[in-house]
Amino acid sequence: MSESFLKELKERGLVYQSTDEKELSKALGEGNIKMYIGFDPTANSLHVGNLVPILLLRRFQLAGHFPIALVGGGTGLIGDPSFKDDERQLNSIETVQSNVLSLKEQLARFVDFDDKINPAMMVNNHDWYKDTLFIDFLRDIGKYFTINYMMSKESVRRRIETGISYTEFAYQLLQGYDFYLLNEQYGISLQVGGSDQWGNITAGIELLRKKANVVGHAFTVPLITDSTGKKFGKSEGNAIWLDSQKTSPYEFYQFWLNTADADAVRFLKLFTFLTLEEIANIEEKFLQAPHERLAQKTLAKEVTIIVHSQDAYEQALRISGLLFGNTDIKELSVAEIKQGLKDVPNFHMLADQDRNLVEVLVVSGIESSKRQAREDIVNGAIYVNGGRIQEVDYILTGRDQLNEEITVIRRGKKKYFLLSYD
Repeated sequence: MSESFLKELKERGLVYQSTDEKELSKALGEGNIKMYIGFDPTANSLHVGNLVPILLLRRFQLAGHFPIALVGGGTGLIGDPSFKDDERQLNSIETVQSNVLSLKEQLARFVDFDDKINPAMMVNNHDWYKDTLFIDFLRDIGKYFTINYMMSKESVRRRIETGISYTEFAYQLLQGYDFYLLNEQYGISLQVGGSDQWGNITAGIELLRKKANVVGHAFTVPLITDSTGKKFGKSEGNAIWLDSQKTSPYEFYQFWLNTADADAVRFLKLFTFLTLEEIANIEEKFLQAPHERLAQKTLAKEVTIIVHSQDAYEQALRISGLLFGNTDIKELSVAEIKQGLKDVPNFHMLADQDRNLVEVLVVSGIESSKRQAREDIVNGAIYVNGGRIQEVDYILTGRDQLNEEITVIRRGKKKYFLLSYD
């Protein structure tokens, strides 16, 4: 079981660095191991950059192990300097604690905290740091680390020239202390994190060895980038959030659907629970007909269902059908239409004001002139709520308002505009 589980994680590309692999495999084989992954509550939602470690918690639980999510309500007040160019902005206690509550609710969608056999746990390191005295921490923990050891960490070395505060310099001690306490209180012997966390993780391994004479285990997942080397999870500088209020299920679905051919199969291994055999079959069909985008469609479906729901996936398909294909606009709710057309130009009108379509096209900026508007109408390029309009004297009235909220104007095949009513 342990060897096959670890082997699968490696075959999926989920293991980048690790402590002694034989010892790790042995520990996994000796029983249902307790492992943890830390999450930084710098925002009130996690994003797709966190999805690999989140799904690792679930993979361990499905394999019979005990996953623990550590939310850094204490360390989040400082911020991890790892591979950051500048000092982090410090959040207030109130903000961090509010984010902790939001993250717990979010994590509950991925792991089962009520499982009868191997329940997941969530712990908050603010619970022990809030009563820790600085002088006690220096005496009991600081003495186990030399300055040379701490400065040897790459995350620290790269910041020395530009400057690093003592606050961020000491962060590795805090993360090391987390591992020590979690081992002492809950018997946790394995920590998993991103590759940028290796220095902090090994600090915990070192503290366990020196202070408790315990062998700790760890591995990291690789930094996920796309085939161009771009850091995964960024879309025009904006994070793709797991909160549907911050990134709609439709936007989420489209993010995965737009995955490059070179990344699609690899992402199926990292972000879905499809078996490697199932993924190999998809890859074979995908390579035979890449234009059908089977890998991307499967990826978008699976991840949207995991993060949101089957209903959210089906909703995303309907909205995609409106924008790119065969869905009748009348089959969608106003909320779904707004979700799909979130970023299109929006022009406000009075709800009880009937106006000539040509006039509206020009005033709203859809057309550059009345002449161009009339020409496009006659040529069949203008659609109102999905229906082609070819009458230059057409009057927009209440009948053209969907739920008395919006009217959808389309010019050509893909240029959408929204009229909303006050």
